[in-house]
Amino acid sequence: MTTPLWTRRTFGCRLAAAAAAIGVIDRALAAPEAAAPAEGITRSSAAIHQETTFTVPRSHVYRALTDETEFDKIVRLSAAAAYAARPGAPPTMIRAEIGGAFSLFGGYVTGQQIELIPDERVVQVWRSGGWDPGSYSIATFTLKDSGQGTHLLFDQRGFPDDQARHLAEGWHVNYWQPMQKVLGR
Repeated sequence: MTTPLWTRRTFGCRLAAAAAAIGVIDRALAAPEAAAPAEGITRSSAAIHQETTFTVPRSHVYRALTDETEFDKIVRLSAAAAYAARPGAPPTMIRAEIGGAFSLFGGYVTGQQIELIPDERVVQVWRSGGWDPGSYSIATFTLKDSGQGTHLLFDQRGFPDDQARHLAEGWHVNYWQPMQKVLGR
């Protein structure tokens, strides 16, 4: 019988350490054996925080983020629509379950769902196709009631620092603006 390389405890400790390193959870919440020594730790990494409001209920915004048919409408209106239109590009694919993979914009953006709270929160391990292999960020979409609509709070951490400006602009032209068109202002 072979010994598994990853036990649940090992996986949990390493995931906690990675989440603490990119600021998703407080280091104090990480398992003690996963905590890194204070030397070499920086807290100055780039992060993105954006907010936008939609005139539709949270359920519509949540569905737009987690349903491949709905999100494909957003892709087709986005600045990155050309990626999806390339010959042989994979179609929009979203598995709305914990651990479920997604592939967007013709496969240029990929990742996994790590938290799904219907109509409230979506957290994804997210990466751009132009990043070095193994580089991932954490993207968090939080949905709050706002009058008759939805206020979306977005945070992204853990991406390559030199990508901050490109990503911040990309969220607007590839997500928020086309979502406004699909969902209505």
